[in-house]
Amino acid sequence: IILAFALIAKKKNMNFKIIAAAAAFCVSQSFAIIGLGFHYAPNFGTELKSTTEKEVLSLDSEAGNLGNVKYAHGSFSDMQGFGLKLWIDILPIIDVEATYNIQFGSYDAALSMYGPDGALIKKQKIELEFDGVPFGKASPKFVSMNGDLSITYPITFLPVIRPYIGGGVTYYLSTPVLSDSFVGKFMESTGKVLLNPENLTPEEAKQLANDLSDALTDEGLSTGIGGHILVGMRAKLPIIPIAAYANYKYYFGGEFDDEIEFGRHAVEVGVGFAL
Repeated sequence: IILAFALIAKKKNMNFKIIAAAAAFCVSQSFAIIGLGFHYAPNFGTELKSTTEKEVLSLDSEAGNLGNVKYAHGSFSDMQGFGLKLWIDILPIIDVEATYNIQFGSYDAALSMYGPDGALIKKQKIELEFDGVPFGKASPKFVSMNGDLSITYPITFLPVIRPYIGGGVTYYLSTPVLSDSFVGKFMESTGKVLLNPENLTPEEAKQLANDLSDALTDEGLSTGIGGHILVGMRAKLPIIPIAAYANYKYYFGGEFDDEIEFGRHAVEVGVGFAL
């Protein structure tokens, strides 16, 4: 190819260096030996349905019934997320991808304290406390993390654009949800501070909400093994060490909180360094 360009340059009286550079650009490898990228990774279909208020603690004492505590949480659908991807193109016939994604959905949650006459006394929104970050507090979140190991097969070997199909194994991790049953167990063991809700100070109410958040954190992560199938493509110009990629993935398997309807569809769109 370079010789052909040289003959054309000589015939057309063109600069040989320019033509040689153009020829080298055309024949240089379009796809990387290895690449590392960062991507936007939303999940579609994951849903948490809202609940109506349910009693989680009856405030009984020797003086009689002082009221009760009820709990409810809101809903969300779909999750936002991001991730990292490492890929290897140097292997014959197949390529290999390793991906880590983290996705999350936010929902509101609140404890409501009622007196013996059924009148609402206080309603305390539950917030998670974060130290050392700008936003300070945030509503509870369901967080799903997954690690994918994928084998892909290029559909064609077109220059610049590389479409492929594939699949692989997925390791899932996810947080629990502040469910009615979880909050009820917590209130039975820790919520006795509410025996006189009329005297409950705002600071005590906030501390109770923080303790509930800590208990949820201590509950630990759900884990599971599953898999995925994918279709995608990468694009990279020769010589330039930057690549763009897009994947659609369908997931199966895994274990999640009973209140979560986990969506099986995700998209990854990102850019990265490719050497």
